[in-house]
Amino acid sequence: MTRPSEQQCFKWHDPACALLVAGVDEAGRGPLAGPVVAAAVILDDLHPIAGLNDSKKLTARRRELLNAEIRSKALAFCVAEASVEEIDRLNILHATMLAMQRAVAGLRLKPRLVLVDGNRLPVLPVRAEAIVGGDAKVAAISAASILAKVHRDHWCERVDAEFPQYGFAIHKGYGTAVHLQALQTHGACPYHRASFAPVRQALAREPG
Repeated sequence: MTRPSEQQCFKWHDPACALLVAGVDEAGRGPLAGPVVAAAVILDDLHPIAGLNDSKKLTARRRELLNAEIRSKALAFCVAEASVEEIDRLNILHATMLAMQRAVAGLRLKPRLVLVDGNRLPVLPVRAEAIVGGDAKVAAISAASILAKVHRDHWCERVDAEFPQYGFAIHKGYGTAVHLQALQTHGACPYHRASFAPVRQALAREPG
């Protein structure tokens, strides 16, 4: 049997290729508060994980169970953040790319190919491919979406204990009616993204 060429092996769907492929996805681009989180995962073909899917299509309990299994079975994984300050300084798109760069850089194994959910790619030192809807098509991206989502949900639960008046544990920072009302009533907290319009408006109403 002829061994696939390196160029052929960059086709991520070729089962004859044994390259280390990392899946990358993010969580938290839309919320009004908190960091944007990215995860990178290299799965182990010898230890498959059943039930991987887009994190948004899974229940919270299923995500928690898969989160533990991914961390136990993956060849490598890394979860990284871009802070609220970085989001406000860079904008949410560039902060998301930064979080993805940090996640890939934090892998203990260097991938030969990185598959990123969506239609935009961060600048990476390895070959990368953007896949629209990849979190439902590619297992490694599904795994990354789960790690990123669970990490950010845990962040929201911790901050809810510090600032219970905003309801972070319920809406996870998104601009729901409850969250917008809390912004009007209490103003913004240090974890809110000042560059996002509803938060900017709340800050403008605050004295001084």
